[in-house]
Amino acid sequence: MSVVRTEITTGRQHGAMEYSEPPCDLDEVRMYRLKCVREQLKKMDYAGALLFDQLNTRYATDATNMQVWCSHNDTRYVFVPAEGPVILWEYQSCKHLSEGLPTIDEVRPTKPFFYFATGPRYKEKASVWADEIADLVNQYGGGNKRLAVDRCSYTGLKELMQRGVEIFDGFELMELAREIKSDGEIALMRKAVEACELGVQSMREALRPGITENALWAKLHETNIAEGGEWIETRILSSGERTNPWFRECSLREIEAGDMVSFDTDLIGPYGYCADMSRSWICGDAKPTSEQSRLHAYAVEQIHHNTEILQPGASFREVSEKAWTIPDEFLANRYGSLIHGVGLCDEYPSIKHWPDFEQKGYDGTLHPGMVLCVESYIGSEGGKEGVKLEEQVLITETGNELLTSYSLDLA
Repeated sequence: MSVVRTEITTGRQHGAMEYSEPPCDLDEVRMYRLKCVREQLKKMDYAGALLFDQLNTRYATDATNMQVWCSHNDTRYVFVPAEGPVILWEYQSCKHLSEGLPTIDEVRPTKPFFYFATGPRYKEKASVWADEIADLVNQYGGGNKRLAVDRCSYTGLKELMQRGVEIFDGFELMELAREIKSDGEIALMRKAVEACELGVQSMREALRPGITENALWAKLHETNIAEGGEWIETRILSSGERTNPWFRECSLREIEAGDMVSFDTDLIGPYGYCADMSRSWICGDAKPTSEQSRLHAYAVEQIHHNTEILQPGASFREVSEKAWTIPDEFLANRYGSLIHGVGLCDEYPSIKHWPDFEQKGYDGTLHPGMVLCVESYIGSEGGKEGVKLEEQVLITETGNELLTSYSLDLA
């Protein structure tokens, strides 16, 4: 897959993707996602949602601007009423970035009150900000003052509550709204997976003794950006004895011949969709040792078994109970979740392993249109190496479909 550098004349594009060929009608996807948010608002009897989290604002409007920077500076936010206009507060001089988006009715200049922007005047600025938000709740809530907020400082929430606004958890609202993907969303996700697998292939071709973990990881970044992708959420790649236990980030360590190399992509690709897959390889021409082959065989068995049990109508509890039984030697190092949802990022649900279910798990039901990642980490407690595998799976009307296709082979 290559990004086409010809401007589209049909359908409205914007931002980083305005010179790419979309695999579906982007406006249909945008309106579907906004509809899902509004349906969930009505189910939960909220007047509206105030969204600061950049993935939630992306889902509701598809308006983007410096998403990573704005994730830790509360300067962009969106008000989505159950009924009424969607309003985006945008960073200075950036109104043009959302032109043509059918999801946005009005763009206003942002009124930040975080300390970096306002210094010791933050309380004064928060009061002005809260007046505006409370006025919108009163104007479009029809007497309902229940507002879902996903991310906001204590100062801002306190000011809103002093104005009679009732605050509820916006993350619950948005996770449930984002649960079921439309056909258009799946088409966009397939593009993200294509870009990711091209990046994985670039890594495979670059893997040779002497390359550093960082240099190998950079191949994935380079390909993702070249193919229209956006960023990578983590940097989880390790080699040799750094693969056990899991979750070490890549380093300047030089990879040696015969080392196990394991990684997790966590890649945000074209159109903002996540491609979350994991693979493990042997560096160089050396054949896997018997122990490396044994660990890998267990991981493949776990992935295959747990993918097969994903069927529409199955409960999270049922999936957890029927999941592959992890041998005792690997139990302590098991991955944190059995299976998790994925969309614009890792999303609801997070299905826990059976030994953890009563303490950490919760129930729910698999539905067609959900996309899930099946996880496996196999590494003995105190062992030298570990294998990480992960597949991305679409729940269909009749079963499931693998969205990731890159080989699981170790060699």
